[in-house]
Amino acid sequence: MGSTDSKLNFRKAVIQLTTKTQPVEATDDAFWDQFWADTATTVQDVFALVPAAEIRAVREESPSNLATLCYKAVEKLVQGAESGCPTEREKQVVLNSTCILTRILPYIFEDQDWRGFFWSTVPGAGRAGTDEMDDDDGARPLAESLLLAIADLLFCPDFTVHSHKRGPDSVEDMQSIDSCEYIWEAGVGFAQSPPLNYIHDLNRAELLRLLLTCFSEAMYLPPSADNVLNPWVTFFCSTENRHALPLFTSLLNVVCAYDPVGYGIPYNHLLFSDYREQLVEQAVQILIVTLEHEGGVAHRPASPSSMEEQECTGPDNLFVNYLSRIHREEDYDFVLKGLARLLTNPLTQTYLPNSTKKIQFHQELLVLFWKLCDFNKKFLFFVLKSSDVLDILVPILFYLNDSRADLSRVGLMHIGVFILLLLSGERNFGVRLNKPYSIHVPMDIPVFTGTHADLLIVVFHKIITSGHQRLQPLFDCLLTIIVNVSPYLKSLSMVAANKLLHLLEAFSTNWFLFSAAQNHHLVFFLLEAFNNIIQYQFDGNCNLVYAIIRKRNVFHQLANLPSDSASIQKALQRKRKSPDVISRTSSQETVSMEGSHPAVPAEPGTLKASLVAIPGIDKLTEKSQVSEDGTMVSVPKTDSPHTVHSDQSAIAGTSDTESNSGRDNEVSVCDVFYTEAEMERRHVPCASSPSPSYWAPTPEWVLSWKSKLPLQTIMRLLQVLVPQVEKICIDKGLTDESEILKFLQHGTLVGLLPVPHPILIRKYQANAGTAMWFRTYMWGVVYLRNVDPPIWYDTDVRLFEIQRM
Repeated sequence: MGSTDSKLNFRKAVIQLTTKTQPVEATDDAFWDQFWADTATTVQDVFALVPAAEIRAVREESPSNLATLCYKAVEKLVQGAESGCPTEREKQVVLNSTCILTRILPYIFEDQDWRGFFWSTVPGAGRAGTDEMDDDDGARPLAESLLLAIADLLFCPDFTVHSHKRGPDSVEDMQSIDSCEYIWEAGVGFAQSPPLNYIHDLNRAELLRLLLTCFSEAMYLPPSADNVLNPWVTFFCSTENRHALPLFTSLLNVVCAYDPVGYGIPYNHLLFSDYREQLVEQAVQILIVTLEHEGGVAHRPASPSSMEEQECTGPDNLFVNYLSRIHREEDYDFVLKGLARLLTNPLTQTYLPNSTKKIQFHQELLVLFWKLCDFNKKFLFFVLKSSDVLDILVPILFYLNDSRADLSRVGLMHIGVFILLLLSGERNFGVRLNKPYSIHVPMDIPVFTGTHADLLIVVFHKIITSGHQRLQPLFDCLLTIIVNVSPYLKSLSMVAANKLLHLLEAFSTNWFLFSAAQNHHLVFFLLEAFNNIIQYQFDGNCNLVYAIIRKRNVFHQLANLPSDSASIQKALQRKRKSPDVISRTSSQETVSMEGSHPAVPAEPGTLKASLVAIPGIDKLTEKSQVSEDGTMVSVPKTDSPHTVHSDQSAIAGTSDTESNSGRDNEVSVCDVFYTEAEMERRHVPCASSPSPSYWAPTPEWVLSWKSKLPLQTIMRLLQVLVPQVEKICIDKGLTDESEILKFLQHGTLVGLLPVPHPILIRKYQANAGTAMWFRTYMWGVVYLRNVDPPIWYDTDVRLFEIQRM
């Protein structure tokens, strides 16, 4: 009954606030205390009892009352942080104030005139219990007081951490506490694991939710090329926050130590609530939004002198600083094993359906893994030092394959591909892929026996041939990854070899090559991968050599590609009349893995966040040449057929991750794999004719890249091996490919091939375009994952659009 009464009283207070036209004095404690003093409301209650329309009404009609409510709520948190919340009542006041601020802040941010409110100083209002002599503290902006109070409260004994009190009478002074002794979980830099306390976890989660809401001001600014740092994050991760190190360590350790399966009792997640999971989700979201550093400046007006200082000292974000300085092998091992365990969790199969808990925050984990590799190069090298990297690779390939038909998961596809692009720039990644693949996670891909390289190629083939049309901007990235690893692949399976040839066959049809200014790039990438394997790994790759011999016509057609106007027009006309669709399934492998489910489109009504465009592959990567001693030397950019982009490549789209390559505006790669009837069944608009309004193929254009097709190595291989294979078949009357494979296995082309070309690796390079993409993607994920309560739902976010499928 008490709970109902308190809700009723709280609702009455809200109604009073929204109906009062006169300002209520800040000193009228009897009125303001109704919001936090005698009620025990959950955050869900607060969201239900404080409707959006009423917050906006107060904001417009009695702004001074809204300002006072915010100021008083912050004051309660500051008082709680100073006293250490010794009583239950004080703890409740802090929690209620936290919930109210979480509810109100998005409506402050959505109004441009209010956005500076928290960065202004309230006259005469310093830290609570003001010492009037302390001018600096007295003039703190409200935002700073709020952030420091949250940080203090996150290390408040008996509220969010275990008390270290010696006896019943001793009191721990909040100001002198060394929070490094109160880190939440063992792991990086901390050896003791405090006992689990679900009340502490709930209280931490509530405070972290408010912190995330403070940081979410970024959602209310439109995407811009200028890299503007978030002032809330900048201050919270500065030396002003004395808890920055223990809090960073606590968040990282809580995430990496979490084991959702627990003791492995089937259905345990249905028997009792896992309060730690909610905390882990909040922790990983705080980590990814605070680890922001691209040398920008915070968007509060700054004096020229302070901006100069910032440029001299470099990044001041302590979270980025600490992350980049982790260096002990056991810490790397703890982080990598923790992330791998969590990323693999949704893949775990059991004989009892739904008997193990499946986590939902894999997108945030992928962003965290990305930031770890980006900011801490030693961690990246540690990941690649052993085959542990495959424990990250397999879940990423699973997510890519599973999401390929779902438009609401386009962002997940991109982050997965970006991580693989980053890893593929290192030689060790290609070497690790040679490990046999034996665990067999259920995926709807053909059954094969082979290595992790085969798995990667088979999944990439599936994405290209049966993924959603919006994934086209990623095709350059997918093939770049294959090119980067190709010099190190010792033995491709027949299944993978056929898949690569199938892609070449599809992309080298005349109509496709002439349909868009960029389509020939895909052929260049595939030929480069074949050349790398033939030149550097010929001995173990008889399957690929055999596949090339079987499909030799494709290479001859490319060498004899017509370039006169009449042939170009004829090829395009033929496509319009009768789509020459290439079969999506290669001859023998149609059986999918046992226990797998086909990739399905998003459910109708699913919400998705829009994304900004990604830069073209030439902007995403820089070329490095591998020298004889294995070191990489950067290659200056030249106008090769790969990097020359037509004028329209500069046209940026801010729709749903359209690339800037210009290819998707004209003809769809999906035309290669689907008839128009199939396209209609799949509800994918298919542009089956090029739009000549701003680009048309010319003979000069075709010749400009045709002359550079790297066909010499393959043509020489065919010239030497085809007569030998044909002779064996005639002499021995062979129809069985195993004999031919045996011959190829023992054959050699030493001295017969052209001089091996240097290995070229395209390494991922960060730029303003990808930084903006990551920011919109990350905040889109945070927005959509926080549905209980729906913190930002129906507010005027401007960083992205929320679209209903």
